[in-house]
Amino acid sequence: MSNYLQTFLNGYSGYFNYLLNEIIHPAWPNYFYTLIGISLLVWGLELLFPWRKNQPVFRQDFWLDTFYLFFNYFLFSLIAYNAFSEVGVLAFRGLLALLGIRNLVAISVADLPGWAQLLILFLVRDFVQWNIHRLLHHSPWLWEFHKVHHSVAQMGFAAHLRYHWMETIVYRTLEYVPLAMIGFGLQDFFVVHLFTLAVGHLNHANLYLPIGPLRYVFNSPQMHLWHHTDALPHNREGVNFGLTLSVWDYLFQTAYIPFEGSHIKLGFGGISRFPKTFFGQLVYPWRKSVTPKKTKELAEESQALF
Repeated sequence: MSNYLQTFLNGYSGYFNYLLNEIIHPAWPNYFYTLIGISLLVWGLELLFPWRKNQPVFRQDFWLDTFYLFFNYFLFSLIAYNAFSEVGVLAFRGLLALLGIRNLVAISVADLPGWAQLLILFLVRDFVQWNIHRLLHHSPWLWEFHKVHHSVAQMGFAAHLRYHWMETIVYRTLEYVPLAMIGFGLQDFFVVHLFTLAVGHLNHANLYLPIGPLRYVFNSPQMHLWHHTDALPHNREGVNFGLTLSVWDYLFQTAYIPFEGSHIKLGFGGISRFPKTFFGQLVYPWRKSVTPKKTKELAEESQALF
């Protein structure tokens, strides 16, 4: 037990020192300033080449989404996630030891060229995330958390960063085993993460990217906008689940781009009553009591879907 307590405490102190060092002593690889730099770059592209010309520079909820950037990527880890995740990893390894499993790596890629390792990591991780994203839509309980991301009314790069902290736990937990079984290192994760982060920013940005035939491989703002529409096709619980790649949606027939509409209505049924503040969105999924108001909202959602 003392080992777990020490790991928990080290998780707090370790991440605090790491974050402080990132802010005070910027040097590659520096996640803090790289994230800010990618965000500013994509925002600059939005301002220079806007797809929706009449969208304000500071669109609706711009500052709320900017706060989500710092909360989800830094403050949440500092408040709780880093410490609890390290304890979770320690407990999982202890369970594996009890089962006689000393090494979780089932497929070694260490002998492959660096580019091949990164490509495999990227493909496996993106496919796992595509399935997790579908789960967030198909599970009624998880959908209540995912609604935070779909509460965006005007799309922009920072909308990529608006999501409930529970999604971090769901994604990282379900990613851990399949990626650990292939045996990738932290440096590999960092490189792939930065690439997917940049693409995610672009897919939510107020940009039109004419990628031609590559639309069958890579996601785009034109495709992802339809993922956020409030009027999904008949009997569908979501479309265009791809985070970086669109190929999974085309392979599993969840791709949907009826036309390249830049001004389609975003959201979901009952969004007018969805909380508009950070704290309200934070606690919303935990309010599980079914009141007449909630019942009416569920009815409106059903009408929107069917």
